[in-house]
Amino acid sequence: MEDIDNIYSLCDIRHIRKLNNWKDEEIGGYEVSIHDLATLEETNELIRAILDIHQDTKTIKEIYPQIFDWLNLLNMNVTIILILMVIVAAVNMITALLIIILEKSHLIAILKSFGSKNKSISKIFLYNAAFLIALGVMAGNLLGLSILFLQYEFHLFKLPVESYYVSYIPVLFNWSQIVLVNVGTFIICTLIMVFPVLLISRIDPIKTLRFE
Repeated sequence: MEDIDNIYSLCDIRHIRKLNNWKDEEIGGYEVSIHDLATLEETNELIRAILDIHQDTKTIKEIYPQIFDWLNLLNMNVTIILILMVIVAAVNMITALLIIILEKSHLIAILKSFGSKNKSISKIFLYNAAFLIALGVMAGNLLGLSILFLQYEFHLFKLPVESYYVSYIPVLFNWSQIVLVNVGTFIICTLIMVFPVLLISRIDPIKTLRFE
C-alpha cells in the first residue's frame, strides 16, 4: 500500500526519540486494538475520558477516512445489487405463476364447479410457487458458494493493487448473513406470489368451461 508505505517505517523507538529530542520515557502515542469494530466509537470515548487535557485520541476511521469511505461505497453497492436481484426474482416468479394459472384455468374452473373455494385453490399454487422458489434458492446457493470457495482457495479473480489495495477479491464466509439473505429472499418472493394468485378469484368457471 504505497499511501502508507511512503509515510510510515518500522524502526527502533530510540531513533524517533533522538530525531524529536524526546526523553527516554516519552512516546508519540499508543495504538489500541479492539476485537469488535462496532465498539470503536464507544472505546474511543472511554479512553478519551481518562486522558489528560493535553492528550487526544483518534480512531482508525479518522486517520484513514478514504479507506472507510471506499468500504461504505462497496456496502452500498452490495445493498443495491441485492435489492435489484430480489426485484428481478420476484418479477420472474410472478410472470411464471401467472402463466401457470392461465394454463391451468380449465382445471381451476373444474375445481370451482366441484365446490372448491378460492382459498384452497390458491394454496395449491402458492405451495407450488414456494417449492420453485426453494429450488431456485438452493441452486443459487450451490453455484454461488462454489464460486466463492474457489475464489477463497485459488484467488481466481484479480484486482489492480493500485486502486483496491489488494491483489485479488477477498472472500469472507459470514454464515449468519448468508442464512439471513436466503430466508429473506424466500419470504419476500413467497409473499409477492399472493398478488398473481388473486387472479384465481376472478376466473368464472361457467365462462371458462363454456369457452373450453
